[in-house]
Amino acid sequence: MSLAGLRVMGIDPGLTRCGLSVVQAGRGREVLPVAVGVVRTPAGAELAERLLRLSTAVNEWMDDYRPDVVAVERVFERGNVSTVMHTAHASGVLVLAAAQRGIPVHMYTPSEVKKAISGNGRADKKQMTSMITRILGLSAPPKPADAADALALAVCHCWRAPLLARTTALLNPGGTS
Repeated sequence: MSLAGLRVMGIDPGLTRCGLSVVQAGRGREVLPVAVGVVRTPAGAELAERLLRLSTAVNEWMDDYRPDVVAVERVFERGNVSTVMHTAHASGVLVLAAAQRGIPVHMYTPSEVKKAISGNGRADKKQMTSMITRILGLSAPPKPADAADALALAVCHCWRAPLLARTTALLNPGGTS
């Protein structure tokens, strides 16, 4: 099953810094970078204003790059409830933007992404940035780490999508829901 041409938007959700990326699947494990960036919101701004800024940015990206699918990092407990809540708010706004366009969303844990990209589910940020730079043939490592994380999410989905498609076909052989 070939997914060549599949355009994947990777999102590393965050309220202060949100990584956004778009890649295009090639043949086999080839993935081509299309765009990468980070949306920042001021820490002193009201929550509603910050979420609106994220929403506006992700909507512009979706309009400009027209992804076929979105890969988002799954929010997980990091020990700081306030940080988790802010990330969850951001994630909800970002997933909603995809849902409003009918774009499928796949969520991945950080360890799933690390395992897919580096082979090590406990890889550190430096190793992940190095691997994503090499995989995508970038001339320089993406910065900040949120940008590299967004690219890693998109690449992870490109590499996992064929298995997901086969699994769906096996579980639903008639093609109906």
